[in-house]
Amino acid sequence: MRIAIFGAGGVGGYFGGRLAQSGQDISFIARGKHLEALKTNGLKIDSIAGDFKVEQIQATDNPGEIGVVDYVLCCVKAWQVPAAAKAMKPMIGEQTLVIPLQNGVEAPGQLVDALGEDKVLGGLCAIITFQAGDGHIKHIGANPLIRFGRMDKHADPRVNQLSEVFNRCDGVKSSIPEDINIAMWQKFMLITAWSGIGAVTQAPIGVILQLEETRQMLIDALGEIYQTGKSQGVDLPENSVEKTMQTLQSFPENSTTSMQRDIAEGLPSELDVQTDAVVRLAREVGVDTPMNRFILHSLRPLELRARGALRF
Repeated sequence: MRIAIFGAGGVGGYFGGRLAQSGQDISFIARGKHLEALKTNGLKIDSIAGDFKVEQIQATDNPGEIGVVDYVLCCVKAWQVPAAAKAMKPMIGEQTLVIPLQNGVEAPGQLVDALGEDKVLGGLCAIITFQAGDGHIKHIGANPLIRFGRMDKHADPRVNQLSEVFNRCDGVKSSIPEDINIAMWQKFMLITAWSGIGAVTQAPIGVILQLEETRQMLIDALGEIYQTGKSQGVDLPENSVEKTMQTLQSFPENSTTSMQRDIAEGLPSELDVQTDAVVRLAREVGVDTPMNRFILHSLRPLELRARGALRF
């Protein structure tokens, strides 16, 4: 089995590293100094599920050098998905499946536009991880979980095969939801509300949950995303907001999201595919989203500055 990891940051580095550790044939698509470190020194992962290092790494910035693979894990930032979809075409064969692991709910459609519906699954992961340095990934929170499945809910032995491969890895659990669309929206609720409130307040999840005012902001943002998903035809459970809050309470108190960290560091973030996507999708179905609009409008200047469109 050949698996390509397109994007070797926190998510791709961790899951790709665990697959390589288990003996799978893994190739990483990376770039710059991170790529050179992977090729020269291998991949080091510090994890609450056990530290390890993969000494020999297959890594390149040219997908054509890898050739056709069985699976591609698309692990770039969500706003990079359209470009990644075009770049990964040399790795796509008749039986290849592509699994997006982005925050948000729009990546599968973007991949389908470039690669075809039969090549793309829905997917998500739960993990708190980041690139600590070149060739170095840190996993600091959440029990690593990866879930994927066909958007049409049809059975596919290739999906089961990949899930079994993940479940043979250390430090990873995998499952196939009955409806991956519901699972993706549940993840979308959690990460988007948390990212937005975290970026506006510049506070970790423990502080957000501790203070009555920010806790209520989080609940309000979650409720708006829930109503948007339901109005989009997603059969989200009625207790989705409560369940999401319970999950957030299980994270380490100092946890932050990648979008929150990117905005704080003045880097381009996933604001457009998280909070902006909520506002856009809600507008399509007539759902009012005052909390998410507030978050979006508060963060937009910082996002535009990070992308070079504003100077201040």
